[in-house]
Amino acid sequence: MLYGRDTQRTRIAALIDDARDRSRSGALVLRGEAGIGKSALLDWAAEYFGGAGEMLRATGFEAETAIAFAGLTQLLWPIRDRLPELPGPQADALCGALGVPGTRAEPGDPFTSGLAVLTLLADLAENGPVLCLVDDAQWLDRPSAEALLFAARRLSAEGVVVLFATREEGFTEAGLPEEHLERLGRADAERLLAGLDLSPSSRRRVIIESRGNPLALQEFGAAGPRAAGGHAPLPVTERVLAAFRRQIAALPERTRLMLLLLAAEGRGYMPAVLGAAERFGVGLADLEAAEQARLVEVTGTEVAFRHPLIRSAAYQAAPVARRIAVHEALYHSADDPSCRARHRAASTTSPDEDVAAELAGAGDLARRQSGYATAAYLYRQAAALTPGRGPRGRRLLLAAEAVLTAADAAAAEEMAAAAERLTDDPAARARLAEVRAAVEHERGEPRAAARMLIDHAPDGDTQAMLRTAAVYAWTGGEAGAVRQAAALLDDGFLRGLALLVDDDPGGGMPLLAKAVADADRTHALHAAVILGADETARDLAAAQVARLRREGQVGALPMALQAQAQVLIAFGRHADARAAAAEAAALAGDTGFGRRARRLDAVLARLAAIEGDEDRLAELTAHAPAPGGEHADAAHALLELGRGRHEAALRRLEEIAQGPRRHTMIAMVALADLVEAAVRAGRPDRARPALDRFAAWARAGEQAWALGVLARCEGLLADAEEPFAEAVRRHERATRPFERARTELLYGEWLRRHRRRSDARGPLRSALEIFERLRAAPWAERARTELRATGEQGGAPAAERATAADLLDRLTPQERQVVVLAAEGISSREIAAQLFLSPRTVEYHLYKAYPKLGISSRRELSQLVPEPAG
Repeated sequence: MLYGRDTQRTRIAALIDDARDRSRSGALVLRGEAGIGKSALLDWAAEYFGGAGEMLRATGFEAETAIAFAGLTQLLWPIRDRLPELPGPQADALCGALGVPGTRAEPGDPFTSGLAVLTLLADLAENGPVLCLVDDAQWLDRPSAEALLFAARRLSAEGVVVLFATREEGFTEAGLPEEHLERLGRADAERLLAGLDLSPSSRRRVIIESRGNPLALQEFGAAGPRAAGGHAPLPVTERVLAAFRRQIAALPERTRLMLLLLAAEGRGYMPAVLGAAERFGVGLADLEAAEQARLVEVTGTEVAFRHPLIRSAAYQAAPVARRIAVHEALYHSADDPSCRARHRAASTTSPDEDVAAELAGAGDLARRQSGYATAAYLYRQAAALTPGRGPRGRRLLLAAEAVLTAADAAAAEEMAAAAERLTDDPAARARLAEVRAAVEHERGEPRAAARMLIDHAPDGDTQAMLRTAAVYAWTGGEAGAVRQAAALLDDGFLRGLALLVDDDPGGGMPLLAKAVADADRTHALHAAVILGADETARDLAAAQVARLRREGQVGALPMALQAQAQVLIAFGRHADARAAAAEAAALAGDTGFGRRARRLDAVLARLAAIEGDEDRLAELTAHAPAPGGEHADAAHALLELGRGRHEAALRRLEEIAQGPRRHTMIAMVALADLVEAAVRAGRPDRARPALDRFAAWARAGEQAWALGVLARCEGLLADAEEPFAEAVRRHERATRPFERARTELLYGEWLRRHRRRSDARGPLRSALEIFERLRAAPWAERARTELRATGEQGGAPAAERATAADLLDRLTPQERQVVVLAAEGISSREIAAQLFLSPRTVEYHLYKAYPKLGISSRRELSQLVPEPAG
């Protein structure tokens, strides 16, 4: 009987009812101290679920925290026959992680396994609701925890419920709804003790000493008040441990030895325990006294402690020498490489190369299974037992590389620093520099990252390190490092960047154009963005995102989606850009790279500026990273320009033009804004230097949109029609509709000021239509005002005219992604694979989207959703 847990039972019952009756999914973390009743709630959930569908259970074991995917294997082993039905990369990842016979694991994205778990649970739920119960989640190995959390966060409409039980201090990265289990009140404590033969004074003593902890109430109540440990000022958990130690101490020595073997083995795996027991001359019969004392439970071929605290008490009560002997025996009886390595390490008290090599071998196995956090732990253990200074440093290098892949930048830096102190090998130090540079870049310190790579590039993969260093230096405004990287390697991409930081676009832009074709995917995309080659950047970004989706490379996807969002804004596809950015932010959070959200804020800040949303812009730029603050300044300047605050815009834009990142794409586009702000503010003299720089850049790049903007700027400064007319002609065959509309607005204003009202209406109407489609409110109002000045009303505001684009804007970012893909005729299962969702969640999003769009079926989508421009 559960007491004092009505709130938690109601919440769990609601989750199960939703899964059973409405195919809705949900996850919940039950958090509380040892003995508070978490396991009992999981048992209650299992009983409530009954035979409604498939139930999967797993328990985290402290002994298995260093065994990659031990928890996931325990949970999914009963349904391993369904693994081959998963999409190729997912099946390979999960089969390798679970060690399914006949599969060969290869290192890959550490998050593909989570995607595979999501697909597997969703597929399983096609036949009815699924309940996953995970106890002692604080002891899950990290790869299992990451995979389960990735899946749990993305479940929505499948009919899957996932319940985690964890202690207070563990599993803190869950990011899921939680229920905190409080201690029982006096009334509930009295009810729990009602069946015990205790005197009133003993009952009061037990309640006081137990402090509302259900396990303590049961143990102290069953053993009598003396078991409560008097009035010692110890935490309840420690007093419960002391009570268990006293019970264990009263058992026969042979029984205590069997309990120690069980505690050290950790999993209750009988073949390993009994194999080790033979070396001491004890066996299963010696557990009978512990069974009678209700310390352990034997079911079939498994033996389990009734509570984890009993295991702790059995292990801690034994002398160190006896523990070492037990681990040595378990080493000889274990049949799993990771278990063997763990027990051998536990039985070793001084450096030993054989033991270290075995641990490193277990780390290699974990890495091949994509269990990078576990691999790092094992490599670190191996390093601690390695006698030689150099070999110890090499193993710490492996640990640093593995933990960085597992998205733990702080741990990677710590291990890399320790390894650097132990190795003088130039090649190893170059690899360590790559680790530390990646950490610095993730922290928002690209300048320091670039310097590290440049200093060590000659001893490593020179081309890759120098290209990465140059990109870091470029984004960090470290012109000297860009030049240094170019001087060290004859590489067109590097020379192009170096010439650009030296204000030589005529020399640099053609080299970057060639690098778009010659460089690797990532650097080709970067070069295309710098060039302003929108169509090329769009195609490269789309191909990169598609490839990463296809291969299940979840960890690399946020950066690719960020680049895609930036390109989509250029094409005027603002809602699609928001959807890409939202997905990137969610995936970055799921994969441990939450800092990348700041960079996504910089991308979205331009959208807020275009749309005139000052509050949103302030929110997005409140914590703008440095370097990189010019993204925020450029966005604020654009908003001020749109609202006619020209002096304020000019001040910000001149700071960007003179800053250390004056060569970047965002700064180049801001030069054109500076020309407009200066002319509008009555300071055309301050526009000329900016115009000269922008002209050199635009002509060298030969992009139609940039040449159109250049002609617009020349028209502003010369107050002449021909440049404006030329600008409009160039924009007709160019990307960037926002820039086209700005040109048409300025041309229309010029025509109207020169009393050519009839001629002005054409460009002003076009500008208004584009601004309204882009939700560029302040710019649309300017166009509408100009139209009225020509004698035309300017049409109704966009809000009064419903279009297909308006309907799509009613959707959430994820609904929009699903709808657009469905309109292309892609099946729900294929959409699910692309967006890392389940097919049922895709169908759920479509179901929610149809009423918003005013349709009732998938067939109508193709008529409603327009072909994306560009």
